Amino acid sequence: MTTDLPILRIAWPAPLREGYRVDLSRGEAAADPRLTREWLVTNGLGGYASGTVSGLITRRYHGVLVAALPAPLGRTVMLNHLSELIRAGDDVYELGAQERPDGTVETPAALHLAEFRLELGLPVWRYELGGCVLEKSLILSHRQNTARVQYQLLTAPRPVTLELMPWVHYRPHSGRVDTVMDGPYTLTALEDRYELAGSPHLPPLRLQLHGRKPLFVIGRRRLQNVHYRLEETRGYDARGELYTPGTFQTTLAAGDAATLTVSTEPWEIIQVLGPRDAFGAERERRRRLLVAGAGAARDAIAAQLVLAADQFLVTPAGRVEDAARARAVGDEARTVIAGYHWFTDWGRDTMIGLEGLTLATGRQVEAGYILRTFGHYVQDGLIPNMFPEGTNAGQYNTADATLWFFHALGRYLARTPDRELLLHLLPKLVGIAGAHVAGTRFGIGVDPADGLLRQGHEDAALTWMDARLGDQVITPRRGKPVEVNALWYNALELLAGWLREVDGETAARPFTEHAARARAAFNQRFWYEPGGHLFDVVDGPEGDDPALRPNQVLALALDHPVLAPERWAPVLATVQARLLTPVGLRSLAPDHRDYRPRYFGDLTARDNAYHQGTVWAWLIGPFVDAYLRVHPGDRAGARRLLEGFVPQLSEGGIGTISEIFDAEEPFTPRGCIAQAWSVAEVLRAWVKTAG
Repeated sequence: MTTDLPILRIAWPAPLREGYRVDLSRGEAAADPRLTREWLVTNGLGGYASGTVSGLITRRYHGVLVAALPAPLGRTVMLNHLSELIRAGDDVYELGAQERPDGTVETPAALHLAEFRLELGLPVWRYELGGCVLEKSLILSHRQNTARVQYQLLTAPRPVTLELMPWVHYRPHSGRVDTVMDGPYTLTALEDRYELAGSPHLPPLRLQLHGRKPLFVIGRRRLQNVHYRLEETRGYDARGELYTPGTFQTTLAAGDAATLTVSTEPWEIIQVLGPRDAFGAERERRRRLLVAGAGAARDAIAAQLVLAADQFLVTPAGRVEDAARARAVGDEARTVIAGYHWFTDWGRDTMIGLEGLTLATGRQVEAGYILRTFGHYVQDGLIPNMFPEGTNAGQYNTADATLWFFHALGRYLARTPDRELLLHLLPKLVGIAGAHVAGTRFGIGVDPADGLLRQGHEDAALTWMDARLGDQVITPRRGKPVEVNALWYNALELLAGWLREVDGETAARPFTEHAARARAAFNQRFWYEPGGHLFDVVDGPEGDDPALRPNQVLALALDHPVLAPERWAPVLATVQARLLTPVGLRSLAPDHRDYRPRYFGDLTARDNAYHQGTVWAWLIGPFVDAYLRVHPGDRAGARRLLEGFVPQLSEGGIGTISEIFDAEEPFTPRGCIAQAWSVAEVLRAWVKTAG
């Protein structure tokens, strides 16, 4: 175990540090990783700060403060950007990259960025400006919508002037960037504190600069035609405008620090901690995460993943009813943000990621909170698939999330003595199983002819392969999907075991019988002899689907494998040969007619590739489980399957793991820059394969 500061450094090679011009209109951004690598800091409420290492705004989601506000507001961009200037005598240094009207970015004649690093998961930029060395760091206070940006002048031959210009366009974080700003922004001064108010439905943005004789110079400006180039490549609106009320100024001498605080919290909350104490408190909180995750955080990679896992565990800021209900019985409301930037909390992602995010990191209490929270929402034998942004109501269009709930609970009960939670949930679990046997929403129910679980609705994608375009479901998988039935069998065996423990064999027997019938039918129906693997779906609208997909791995990876042992090795070998990559499993074999090697372009292009070859990082967890089931003594071999993720901690979302990757080399990270189940399953497998 380590409790030292895990530091992830990215130092730029000489050609990047010397400076050159990048023409974004010609797609040259890939030549400079500072324009494509992104950082992320979260606040435990679902809010965040994020941007490119260079400071160039490329997404609608980039901002210094994206606040998590109560429903119906949801996550809202409150401070989009900071322009940062250093004046040293006659020299002027612009810290952040800016796209020019001609579509070019000069990097880094104005940047002088020598190093970017994460300390305890927090971003630090190091600039070399002539004879000056300046470091910038950023935190979000835990469970507050408060961001603090600190500038420390480490060395300098003479004092310099720091100028900060805050740019805003208050809007939902997924909202259009070209929406017209709501009326005039109103600036109010309260001594050295300032409030910038926009819509009456939003809290004002509160700003304060701590430093040597700080000033604020009013100078209202609008910056038009701001180009969000990544949004353009994704087929979305990509040009908008920003507004600034003026400029903060302060003087820095060698050894001095200045901190800009921005927040939507009341002043009495903001001022509880000064800048130094706020930074110290957040670093201490992160050190404690490493101590709590002692077993996981035994090396630098695991320690970084423990800190990355923290990004996704949140108190749902918008759902005040959840908080009130939980606190009434002595609990706290907790959930999991599925991915940053655009995902909310999803039931399936939460249950798949729960072990890696909480149990592997020493956060068992929070695991219990999450399970209780979702247990409250069971309806018609289902847990919610997702909670849309800014709402309190869940959507229940899922055939597998509820079965993953059994899996997550099983892993929790195996690691904790919390039988009270089992007793609390057991009646609901029996009800869930009964609803599946009898049939529930979206055609989810047991086929009385063979005991297998079927699902399907022509207007819905109910499994994790859930891409759709308007009314078209890209991977409908109607019928009896292989992983749904593996999960169903696992859930029945888990439930029978819990009932046997609590109420005896008589209570368990009906579910044991359902499990035995499902297992017999599964092994009879799912083996695809010509391919040496399992059908992906049987009894679909067009018959049985022999497409080679990774879903079958769950048939031998779960605690109660439904697949007969004699099939384990051939299934594993086929999947390893044709689907395994250094960063997860392909979602479809390359020789299939629908295979797409690259996830890129507008929504139509991306959704057509989402589950048609695109690599999913989270699948490496079940694959490692399956590998160790076939090769139980080869932890070293299993660990080698994870080594491809190590360099990914310096790519895409720095210090975390992306949602998906292209299906072929160089396996470019795509989708969300930070995905809960990606981090969770890599961390869980990393711990499991430790020597």
